[in-house]
Amino acid sequence: MNITADAVKQLRERTGAGMMECKKALVETKGDLDAAAELMRKQGLAKADKKATRIAAEGVVVLAKSADGHTAAMVEVNCETDFVARGEDFRTFAQAVAASALDSRPASLAALAEAKLASGESVEERRRTLVAKIGENVSVRRFTVLSSPGQLGAYVHGTRIGALVAVKGGEAALAYDLAMHVAASNPRYLSTAQVPPEVVAKERSILTEQAQGEGKPPEIVAKMVEGRLRKSLGEITLAGQPFVKDPDVSIEKLLKGAKAEVVAFERFEVGAGIEKKADDFVADVMAQVKGSEAPVKH
Repeated sequence: MNITADAVKQLRERTGAGMMECKKALVETKGDLDAAAELMRKQGLAKADKKATRIAAEGVVVLAKSADGHTAAMVEVNCETDFVARGEDFRTFAQAVAASALDSRPASLAALAEAKLASGESVEERRRTLVAKIGENVSVRRFTVLSSPGQLGAYVHGTRIGALVAVKGGEAALAYDLAMHVAASNPRYLSTAQVPPEVVAKERSILTEQAQGEGKPPEIVAKMVEGRLRKSLGEITLAGQPFVKDPDVSIEKLLKGAKAEVVAFERFEVGAGIEKKADDFVADVMAQVKGSEAPVKH
């Protein structure tokens, strides 16, 4: 059957797929454009399902901020390779997901997957279409929507680290600097009061064991432990950290000077906590070479 170039072009515009894939689908459906598009959609869903178990530890962190500047959404969207993460299709999808999260304020990832994009598709439908097109697993790993009673600091370092900070009081420049600080210093908690008791107890136990090994009297050990514990907790709390732009000033002092208060913060880093597959490139190449060597017949 003769498939016209115009039909192939129309199907490419509708599906975003390659020319040969479009021509094959049109041949299978005897030139029916709608049937071909539906066939490719089904094939794309099947491909997406097959790739769902593959590790996706690359990607981007993207922000979308409301018009009034008081609310922002932040999402991490993952793929398998840095090459795809730099692609326009992938980044456009990630930005669309962030905009959808900001608009719909979903309660869960499942709700975000069902949320509609500007195109009318759901996030999940667009994700599966993208998987079929680029040939890699793509996942919306996490999102947050943060609102602030005052200034909202938003900062993205490159495309891999993002931070949001809700600030009560202070100027917009302070909120931005705090977001930049969170991105750089990665605090785990807002203040020592928010550190879980079990975390404090574990840290105290470790420090006590270390101090006892130094052969000091028990009363000295107790003082050493408390001093070191304060320092250790300060390193993991936003309030206790030295400000990245002026290490002589703690965040706590910076906020007091500005008569401001951090209400909440969020920080995403691409791939954090995902166990990546460690590929031995040399071993992989050698295995392929050996596999291709045919036995010599005598």
